[in-house]
Order: sequence, then C-alpha cells, then structure tokens
Amino acid sequence: MKKKVVIPDHFQPVYDKWHYALAVESGGFLFVSGCTGTRSDGTNSAEPKEQFVQAFMRVQEALAEAGLTFDDVVEMVTYHVGLQAHLAEFKEIKDQFVNAPYPTWTAVGVTELAVPGAQIEIKVTAKI
Repeated sequence: MKKKVVIPDHFQPVYDKWHYALAVESGGFLFVSGCTGTRSDGTNSAEPKEQFVQAFMRVQEALAEAGLTFDDVVEMVTYHVGLQAHLAEFKEIKDQFVNAPYPTWTAVGVTELAVPGAQIEIKVTAKI
C-alpha cells in the first residue's frame, strides 16, 4: 500500500530528529500524529485552555497541509493529563473547531505525555 508523508516545512526538523511524520496519507485516509499544545518555541502554557487551542491549531495545520478540514475528520482520540479536571473546558474548545456531524471521539486519561508539561495530545483520522 502506498503512503504519502505530510510534513509542513517547519516540521521537517522534528521529522528528521524523531523519525515520525505529522501526518500520513494512505488508503484514502489521512492519519495525523498526536499533536500537543506546545507553542512554536517549544514551551507549554500553564493554562490548559491555551494548550487545548494550540493542539487543535496544530491538528488543523496538518489537515490543511493535506487539503482537508475538521469536517473531514472521522475519528478523534484525545489523551489528557487531568482528564476529569479539564474535560468541560476541553469540550468548549473542541466545539470551536469540530462541527456536526461529529466524528467518533475517545478521551483517555494519562499520567504524562512525551512532551514535558503537555496536558493534551490530539490524534485524528480524516477521510480524503
């Protein structure tokens, strides 16, 4: 099966260092790697809401790079440090990006993420 790696120019150093793509097109779908709410300078806000917005913007960028939008998303998986404490705020931000008809969504509480200080990671699959 053929696959096409989707990497915005500014993501190339991450691809080269960590050996993973921001997204991959395969079999009529776009698979977007987990995106944290880390700012472009590598720092994380102490405010969960700001991290949520940043994470959705990073996913949006990956989708746009492939010519897609959140309307094309069929599945979303979110990983939360402090799931119960932030779920209402997260839903509020999610609803600013994701519209009906909604994709499937699985929210998972975790103790930590790969990026120190990250409180959210969002992974999506979109239909091309």
